[in-house]
Amino acid sequence: MSTIRLTMAQALLRFLDSQYISVDGTERKFVEGVFGIFGHGNVTGIGEALERSAGSLTYKQGKNEQGMVHSAIAFAKQRNRQQIYACTSSIGPGALNMVTAAATATVNRIPVLLLPGDNFASRQPDPVLQQLESVQDYTISATDAFKTVSKYWDRIVRPEQLMTAAVQAIRVLTDPAETGAVTLALPQDVQAEAYDYPLAFFEKKVHYIDRRPAAEGAVKRAAELLKGKRKPLIIAGGGVLYASASQELAAFAEAFGIPVAETQAGKSALPWNHPLQVGAIGVTGSLAANRLAQGADVIIGVGTRYSDFTTASKSAFAHPDVQFVNINVSGFDSSKLNGIGITADAREGLIALQEALTQAAYRTSYENGEITELKQEWDAEVDRLYAAQHEDGLAQTRALGVINEGIDPSSVIVCAAGSLPGDLHRLWRSVEPKTYHMEYGFSCMGYEIAGAFGAALAEPERDVYALVGDGSYLMMHSEMVTSLQEGRKITVLMFDNHGFQCIHNLQRSQGSDGFGNEFRYRSQATGGLTGEYMSIDFAAHARSLGAKAYKVSTAEELKLALQQAKQESVTTLIEIKVVPGTNTDGYESWWNVGVPEVSVSSKVVKAHENMKARIEAVTII
Repeated sequence: MSTIRLTMAQALLRFLDSQYISVDGTERKFVEGVFGIFGHGNVTGIGEALERSAGSLTYKQGKNEQGMVHSAIAFAKQRNRQQIYACTSSIGPGALNMVTAAATATVNRIPVLLLPGDNFASRQPDPVLQQLESVQDYTISATDAFKTVSKYWDRIVRPEQLMTAAVQAIRVLTDPAETGAVTLALPQDVQAEAYDYPLAFFEKKVHYIDRRPAAEGAVKRAAELLKGKRKPLIIAGGGVLYASASQELAAFAEAFGIPVAETQAGKSALPWNHPLQVGAIGVTGSLAANRLAQGADVIIGVGTRYSDFTTASKSAFAHPDVQFVNINVSGFDSSKLNGIGITADAREGLIALQEALTQAAYRTSYENGEITELKQEWDAEVDRLYAAQHEDGLAQTRALGVINEGIDPSSVIVCAAGSLPGDLHRLWRSVEPKTYHMEYGFSCMGYEIAGAFGAALAEPERDVYALVGDGSYLMMHSEMVTSLQEGRKITVLMFDNHGFQCIHNLQRSQGSDGFGNEFRYRSQATGGLTGEYMSIDFAAHARSLGAKAYKVSTAEELKLALQQAKQESVTTLIEIKVVPGTNTDGYESWWNVGVPEVSVSSKVVKAHENMKARIEAVTII
């Protein structure tokens, strides 16, 4: 057998460079490149390999380890999980900075390969700088923290172990039912150790992602259930987009006249103006979708994992005989809510179920114009909110209306946390698939700008906008620098509402007077954070990094700034002053949160009683 002598790090890169993926007959490289921040633990191992023997893999310099992984996640999400970046870090804090992002990937079922440096496998220099010493188990290191947030985890303590670990890592990364964060912990000495690797290990490998077909028996059971139901509702999740099944979803809905609601991950699967598209579902849902959900006798979930925001903490479905049919490539998700599971690719499942229901001459029993009337009422409500005026300044919903109408329909918007996801889910009018990029599985603050950069890497032909609150911006804006470094423009729409206003609203709705969530100066009179709002010049900050920047406080100024930003050639920030509390809320939805049973505040006790009553009214599924 022919061999080649390489260090473990060199072999890893060579292996990654030879991995390909084939979907529906289209073949492409699976690993685009490597994000990295170097330190001891990876600079002389994988760092040397990237410098001198990276092959066709491109290197991107991250500015924050969490941020660079978020960029890699967004890249993979925008590429429908068919291409990835790997991410490498030093040991200790560099590695641990990636843990939050690893969870973000795993929760959202997005593939990302993490290559953190690790302690010396030989233990001879122990304890090295940044090493975590566990007195009860000396085999534990900082990288063990990745175990709970990874779909596959391994530590390479001998160079030949790479051959087994790398194959298993790619298996998980390319499996649409199992994918998420994959972590290969790389001890810094082992990265530099050499081994005679078989050349066969580096031969081009094509991973064929065959669409999982729907089992005949599962389709038959689902069709039998649906034949007895008259008011179905489809909930379209992210799996519809990952399976490129928007056309099949539309065909299925149109064949039987079934309304379609959408999760955060599934939004844009159907255009907003499709006659059967009734908008967002659940806690951040539209009035049309939530009312249809309350009366639905069967829910057809396609590619959704049924988060508590989707189900309104299981209160969204009020029909006494409601049942569930779940089409999902993951058996874990297709079995949820005690539903009849069709464990299949979303496209294949929709096609098979449509054929079975057509043969059964299935018909729904929605009254003439019932769906249309609800949709028209909601469209009018969106129009009202988009035009809303506020005496104190620019309302957040008005700003979103200006943006939605002012940017190209093919542009990609990226968001993750705060009050913006609720408003965007309810109000944003998506026309084309994959133009609404929301990370709401983990709703990780700080994803927005890094995610926008990743989306721009994935789709350089589109304009990409990061919609971010001032709270998330302050948490993480570092990859804005990387976008400038790489010449990959993004436009950051930064909403300044003086704090963590989303949680401030939730807090006050449950009896609080408001505490610790606004960006105010400490008051000498009260001793608390109750003074004047802090004045932060975000536009000046962006300019100091090298970006272009504008400040706006009116709808007219925002319209002009959007036009000007469109003409800029580099990353641009628009600082948008909005009135706190001018976001949307309610629309016959509910969210179960813990409220203290005992408090010195009568308002809190009352809120607890109200919450308890709502919990008792929910049928646990």
